[in-house]
Amino acid sequence: MRDPLRMWPGLALVSLIAATSYGLIRMTGIGSYGVSALTLAILIGAVLGNLKPAIAGGRCQPGLAFAQKRLLRAGVALYGFNLSVQQIAQVGSAGIAIDVAMVVLTLAVGWWFGRHVLGMDRETVLLASAGSAICGAAAVMATLPMLQARDPHAAEKGTVAVATVVLFGTLAMLLYPLIYAWLGAGHFDFGIFVGSTVHEVAQVVAIGSTIGGDVAGNAVIAKMIRVMLLVPFLLLLGLSLRRADGQGRSAPLPIPWFALVFVAMAGVNSLQILPPALVDALRLIGMLLLTAAMASLGIDTRLSRMRQAGPRPLILGAGLFVHLIVIGGLVNWLAA
Repeated sequence: MRDPLRMWPGLALVSLIAATSYGLIRMTGIGSYGVSALTLAILIGAVLGNLKPAIAGGRCQPGLAFAQKRLLRAGVALYGFNLSVQQIAQVGSAGIAIDVAMVVLTLAVGWWFGRHVLGMDRETVLLASAGSAICGAAAVMATLPMLQARDPHAAEKGTVAVATVVLFGTLAMLLYPLIYAWLGAGHFDFGIFVGSTVHEVAQVVAIGSTIGGDVAGNAVIAKMIRVMLLVPFLLLLGLSLRRADGQGRSAPLPIPWFALVFVAMAGVNSLQILPPALVDALRLIGMLLLTAAMASLGIDTRLSRMRQAGPRPLILGAGLFVHLIVIGGLVNWLAA
């Protein structure tokens, strides 16, 4: 019982932050502005961690480490209950093709721009690109365990990546309704455009609610298909990291079990064999686990370390934001 007892202070702290973040989202209405419990938790954690830096390295450290690894992976696995085959079928083959194209293009552009133009390190580029390409902070958090064994500073880089997602996703909530008012509904399915190019699920919901109509429903469905693409991304990332590290076939492929469970949970959700109340409870548990992991990541964040990263992550995030709007609009127009 020694190790579990050592983890309780840290777990209690991140659980309190997670519950507070989720409660604020539900009770204050700020979620309608595209703010998610995940981003709120990392903000609260960062404020606390910078005001009292000793927290991250004291009695709370074992629990914080547990949250960043175990709770994070369990939360990603349970996130599969937010997806179903029925949702995917609603947008049709064209919507799926657009999502796949945008994820692949965004990852490729992010890698080229970050590594070859800006000269950034591999981990920061991967985290920022995954957040922009797939599902914002949740994608950053899902990618993080794949990189932590190789980079002791991966958690800090993850925080920087989340910051870019929050910043440019917030700009998207202001810009996309203006784009819709300018373009109108006749050029392509604007809902799929929103879902295939905006960073966070909460931000997609906020934009869809602002525009209304079919845009709102199609935007969320297209976004959830992008979330599903997180799994093949993680599997391919594990393979590419093994080759990049020079391990070749000598080491086993690092398969992220939580990603496979994510797919399995989506399959169970598609079958609709569980009571709706149980599914809702599992979704809530998954969200709280992810929120607790984000809180732990925030506590471990130091503003001084973020300043050391310099302006390049911000430039990368801006470049990917422009790519999502311009190239995303072109892809949607060509597929219409």
